[in-house]
Amino acid sequence: MPLLNKQRRAILVLEDKSIFDGFAFAGEGETLGEVVFNTGMTGYQEIITDPSYKGQIVAMTYPLVGNYGINNEDMESAGIHLEGFVVREYQPRPSNWRMTKSLKSFLEERGKIGMEGIDTRALTRRLRLAGSMKGIISTVSFNAEELREKVNNYPGLVGRDLVCEVACARPYLWDGGVPQAGKIPAKKSAKKPRVVVLDCGVKYNILRLLEKNGCEVVVLPAATSADEILSYNPDGVLLSNGPGDPAALPYIVNTAREMLGKKPVFGICLGHQIIGQAVGGHTCKLKFGHHGINQPVKNLETGRVEITSQNHGFVVVPDSLEGKAEKTFTNLNDATSEGIKLPAAMSVQYHPEAAPGPRDTEYLFEEFVSMIKKHQRKTK
Repeated sequence: MPLLNKQRRAILVLEDKSIFDGFAFAGEGETLGEVVFNTGMTGYQEIITDPSYKGQIVAMTYPLVGNYGINNEDMESAGIHLEGFVVREYQPRPSNWRMTKSLKSFLEERGKIGMEGIDTRALTRRLRLAGSMKGIISTVSFNAEELREKVNNYPGLVGRDLVCEVACARPYLWDGGVPQAGKIPAKKSAKKPRVVVLDCGVKYNILRLLEKNGCEVVVLPAATSADEILSYNPDGVLLSNGPGDPAALPYIVNTAREMLGKKPVFGICLGHQIIGQAVGGHTCKLKFGHHGINQPVKNLETGRVEITSQNHGFVVVPDSLEGKAEKTFTNLNDATSEGIKLPAAMSVQYHPEAAPGPRDTEYLFEEFVSMIKKHQRKTK
C-alpha cells in the first residue's frame, strides 16, 4: 500500500448518508456525480476518457489501479469526462513500455480528483443493494451534513441532456486514426463508403474500426438535423454512444426517426436507445447500471453467447418494442434489451468496439458495412 498518511484526506458521502473515508491520490476540491462501479480488471484509461461517463463518479472493483500509467494510443476521446475516480489502491510507481505519464498526473492535468484507500467492496455492495446514488468527493470539507446537503441539491442524471456537454462543436473528418480539422470534402471517395457519425459522445475506437473496415468517416455534432446529415451525402449513418438520460434527447430521436428508411443506420449504446425511442419504444433507468467488460449477451439469431463491454445506466424497455422492431440480442443477467434490427438499420446496447473489453462482437462493424453496400446496390 502507498503511504496513505502522507496524502490529503478525502471523503465520499452518498445520498443515503453513507460515508467513506480515504485519501486523494490526485487533485483536490469537491466533485459531485452519480456514483457507479465498474467491474473491469483493466482498461482504466479507456474508462476515464469515455465521454459516456460524464456526470458520474466511477469506482473500480479491481483493487489495484494505475500500475501501467497512461499512454497516447489508448485514448477514447481528447480528455477526461467522469467527475471523480475511486480505487482501493493507487500504484504510484507505474511501469509500462508505452507509458508517457502516470494516472495521477493525467487526472491532475484535467482537474479531476482521484480517491483511494476506501473499501471498494463495501461501496460496491451498497450500490448493488441500494442502486446507483448521487455522491460527493471532498478534500476541503469533512462536515458530513454540509456535504449531504450538496448531494441532495445535485440534480442527478434523470432528465438531463449531457450529450450537449461532450459532443463535438464542429464537423470533422476522421482520417489516419486521428481527427482532421478543416473543410470536409463535398465529394466523397469513389472507393470508400462514407459514414456520418452523429457524435453524442463517440469513443475513438468506433471511429478507428469504421476506418479499419474501409469507411470514410465524417463526424457531426449531435444537434445536426437530418437534412444537414443528408447534405454530406452519406452512405450510412452511425448514432454513437453518449452520457445521460436518453429520454432527454427528443431532438436526436427526431433526427433518427427521419433518417430511418433513407440510409442504413447503426446505433451503439445511447444510439440504440435513440433508435428504440424513434420507433416508439421508451426507456427507463437501471438500478445500478451495466459498467464492465464481462456482460454475457445472447445473439437471438445464432444462439451464440457473446461476452461484451458495457457502460450504460438506462435501457430500452423490451416490452415497449413489441411489434416495432426485431429483437436481436438479450442480456443473460437481467433480460434487458441488447439489440434490435429494422429494415436497413440495427442497434446494440453494448459496445462492439470494446476499448476496454473483449472483441467478441467486433464483427458488427463488418455487418454494418455489408448493409451499406447492399443498400448501394439497391439504389443504383
